[in-house]
Amino acid sequence: MIHFSRYTKLYALISTLVIALGLYSIVRFGYKVSIDFTGGSQLRYATAKPVGEEIGQIAKVVSDHKATLVDAAYTLNGGLVLKLSQFDDTTEQTLRTKLQVALQNELKLASLETVGPTIGIDSIRKTLYAAGLGVLVILGYIFYAFRRMSFAIAAVVALLHDILVVLGMYSIVSHYFGAQLDTLFVTALLTTMSFSVHDTIVIFDMIRDELNRGTTTDIATLSDHAVTSTLVRSLNNSLTIVFMLLSLVLLGGSSVTYFAVALLIGTVTGVYSSPFVATPVMIWLEKRVK
Repeated sequence: MIHFSRYTKLYALISTLVIALGLYSIVRFGYKVSIDFTGGSQLRYATAKPVGEEIGQIAKVVSDHKATLVDAAYTLNGGLVLKLSQFDDTTEQTLRTKLQVALQNELKLASLETVGPTIGIDSIRKTLYAAGLGVLVILGYIFYAFRRMSFAIAAVVALLHDILVVLGMYSIVSHYFGAQLDTLFVTALLTTMSFSVHDTIVIFDMIRDELNRGTTTDIATLSDHAVTSTLVRSLNNSLTIVFMLLSLVLLGGSSVTYFAVALLIGTVTGVYSSPFVATPVMIWLEKRVK
């Protein structure tokens, strides 16, 4: 058995540094926000021949058209996806003609989607409601299942820890690599919330079984035994997810790359927080109760 509970201060230091770095990035750099939240249009074109790296030319044509290019991406079959802000979709034909001349390529409009700023604000509001409701439901469920408020509070603290890490690290990715804050990121964040609690419940379940047997062993020793017993299982389970996400990051299309990155960050921090955040917090709360 490994005495993980002896290194609580180290875990606290690591978490504090990572979260502080992420919060600094959020305050200093913020995010590159997608049109999903700010409003704008997405144009998807099928091309006669594969499109190269003509981002500069595309940005210039869009700018001359009195619009702002938010993002340009290439599909696996060589198509082109443009995300524009402040775009009058009634003049799409004119923009397409200019792009064909600049790129020397034939473009055919596959789809045109427009999102208004009001819809973007509504999406943010619904996201916050969903996250808040999720936290409350998880808190209530764990309290009901384990009949110990210390377990529920510890699980929610680890959950909030994971949310802060994902938000902070994604801000860094957004600043240095151009990742956008969009609805896919929201999906990744909510997925991280569920994954974070999964391993925590497994550990707490082992501790509860020992407590229900009336053991006289102190809570720290019980926790160390539970973490040691489940750590290999958690790592094996998580590595299969990590390998899949790494494949998506390295080989997947541009439309899912940063979604996979957000999930990868969430997976790693979820594996870390269950034994090294939730469990130490639970031990501290249990000792205070006694």
